[in-house]
Amino acid sequence: MDFDDSPEEAAFRQECRTWLAANAKLRTPGIAEVWRTLRPRDEGEDDASLLVGKRWQALKADAGFAGIQWPVEYGGRGLSGHLAGVFKQEEARYDVPANSFQVGVDMVGPTLIAHGTPAQCQRHLDPIKRGDEVWCQLFSEPDAGSDLAGLSTRAVRDGDEFVVNGQKVWTSGAQSSDWGILLVRTDPDQPKHRGITYLLVDMRTPGIEVRPLTQIDGAVHFNEVFLSDVRVPVENVVGEIDGGWGVTMTTLVNERSAIGGGGMVQFAEILMLARELGRTDEPVLRQELAKIYTYFQITRFLGYRVQTSISNGRQPGPESSVMKLHISRQYGEGGDLYMSLLGAAGMLWLDDAPFDGFFQGLFLAQWAPRIGGGTDQIQRNIAGERVLGLPAEPRVDKAVPFKDL
Repeated sequence: MDFDDSPEEAAFRQECRTWLAANAKLRTPGIAEVWRTLRPRDEGEDDASLLVGKRWQALKADAGFAGIQWPVEYGGRGLSGHLAGVFKQEEARYDVPANSFQVGVDMVGPTLIAHGTPAQCQRHLDPIKRGDEVWCQLFSEPDAGSDLAGLSTRAVRDGDEFVVNGQKVWTSGAQSSDWGILLVRTDPDQPKHRGITYLLVDMRTPGIEVRPLTQIDGAVHFNEVFLSDVRVPVENVVGEIDGGWGVTMTTLVNERSAIGGGGMVQFAEILMLARELGRTDEPVLRQELAKIYTYFQITRFLGYRVQTSISNGRQPGPESSVMKLHISRQYGEGGDLYMSLLGAAGMLWLDDAPFDGFFQGLFLAQWAPRIGGGTDQIQRNIAGERVLGLPAEPRVDKAVPFKDL
């Protein structure tokens, strides 16, 4: 396979580089600049960071670099997934704000384009693209994570509204979100994969309580969300009532692609650590560095495969699961390598640690891609059943009404 840019890709890459050079500064190779976007922050810093991110997102939208692969009629440029990937590659070279709009741009936008009503698309797509509205994903529950179809948050119709009661958990960024995509059970008499409805909910609606969860590294990224008699208009249903599972699959496939589409650290930072510690001449360590470098390259090639699916007009299927599974391995073995390099200093944190705890933060963060968007075990099931053709796992509850489970 030829991985060199086609004439079209080369021309677009030059367009990206010209615009980025005029509107942002090249990222200084080094740990400090990356750690600045990852370290734990207080609430005031998070708010300030979000405002900076919104300005950058609006700047990209005005220049045609947000929603690149969205159809033209929905405010995009109608370009291929490959070209959208080209911009992400070039943007990663610059010191730009952390992306707070992944849920909206990479997940909600494509879902609305595929399943939303014209009114929903007209209302939400432009604010999503510009970063005017921040979105969160209200899917997981205390008893419904990997088995997402086991969700129990209940919605009962009352005229032109649904009344929603339940709890969600592990909701990234809910504390700063304007809107959420919400899965609810509307018909418990149907089997668990049916009777689910996909809603758009204004996070300022009375009855929504967001409780932040402090992580082991001191950051506050995840939240519990409690919904008590929350009223959501029926017009906010995406797809059909009781038919939300298919809509959910569109969102999850795009989520896996987004998770696999980038990384928090580049190989250059890992190599810099080894050089800083004077260990690049050690034969065993050189083998480990070569292995991690290979992982980065495999991730890049798997990303090309997903982008090819999008460019051919197909939603990414099992290939996005394979890529996400590989990302988990890359982060896990990379995290172990960081700690091995640091030795006893790896037990220190923040101001007491080398590089202000940058690599300790990455070590702790390695678990996120193993869980978010579907655990490694779920991705292996998908790959085994849909790629290798292995027998499906027994699902004895598939035809049982949810209320009887």
